[in-house]
Amino acid sequence: MSDDVENSKVNIDQKGPGASPPANEIEPTWCSSLLHQTSVYGIAAGYCISASLLSIINKWAVMKFPYPGALTALQYFTSAAGVFVCGCFKLVEHDPLDLLTMWRFLPAAFMFYLSLFTNSELLLHANVDTFIVFRSVVPIFVAIGETLFLHQPWPSLKTWLSLATIFGGSVLYVLTDYQFTVTAYSWALAYLVSMTVDFVYIKHVVMTIGLNTWGLVLYNNLEALLLFPLELLIMGELKKIKHEISDESDWYSFEVVLPVGLSCMLGLSISFFGFSCRKAISATGYTVLGVVNKLLTVVINLVIWDKHSSLIGTIGLLICMLGGIMYQQSTGKPKSAPEVKAEDTEEEQQKLLEMQSK
Repeated sequence: MSDDVENSKVNIDQKGPGASPPANEIEPTWCSSLLHQTSVYGIAAGYCISASLLSIINKWAVMKFPYPGALTALQYFTSAAGVFVCGCFKLVEHDPLDLLTMWRFLPAAFMFYLSLFTNSELLLHANVDTFIVFRSVVPIFVAIGETLFLHQPWPSLKTWLSLATIFGGSVLYVLTDYQFTVTAYSWALAYLVSMTVDFVYIKHVVMTIGLNTWGLVLYNNLEALLLFPLELLIMGELKKIKHEISDESDWYSFEVVLPVGLSCMLGLSISFFGFSCRKAISATGYTVLGVVNKLLTVVINLVIWDKHSSLIGTIGLLICMLGGIMYQQSTGKPKSAPEVKAEDTEEEQQKLLEMQSK
């Protein structure tokens, strides 16, 4: 009896806080840690590849398939179908489709459609550098719109300094842009206005309509897709497409299908990798990845295209990116423990919509 008690005490002591885990438990822990690290690096790499190539591939696609409305409609279809199919297989969780919710979400979908359509038109008539500069200027007007319409406090002095840096870099770029055309910059201004209204209004929708992240992606893309026939009639793309079909052009050749297909897949993959990345790494790490993505886009653009900015224009572009980094740092706020989960959910929803609007 006493021997049994002593043996049990020995076993308890061996399993105490200071005891070493059995050898057979060490290997699974090491393997699971390695798999976790590999998955994090893989998600980060997937996000970097998707985000850095998105503007380049979109430019390539719209050059080979010069129908911005049809191209954006294909992107909407791919994203909506991808979320719906993944939802059917329980890979993601999205809100069910509801007619009343779709009606309430329609204005936001309309603005999303305009922002992505002007995005494609801008890439059709201007180079990628011009697109990045005007995309970087958007936070200036979004900050003002949030204060005026969403009753947010005015930005801090550091935020104004970062916005001024972005503005200065954009002015330097515009003044040295030797490829300046009225058509390109008209679409750039239309893109700037539509993106500003889109961000401010979608933030209002995120705060009031009660959809989860993938529900927002599904509703956004599905309703924007339903607006495509209206764009065909207004912009006259239907006549152009019919003309191309009657002339037996090569719009269905591999040289056209490849960039269009890649453009659609990248639109979906950036949503997946972006959301996964936000969950896998810290906010600071995600910000650093965003900077790396923009730098990669600039480098790739300089290497593969002859349609890019001058040296001074590129410096202006880099100043805009520096202002973007300063802006992200100035708007970051410490969070109290009870608010972390709710605020992170809202940030993820907004970030997904921002990435898709690119």
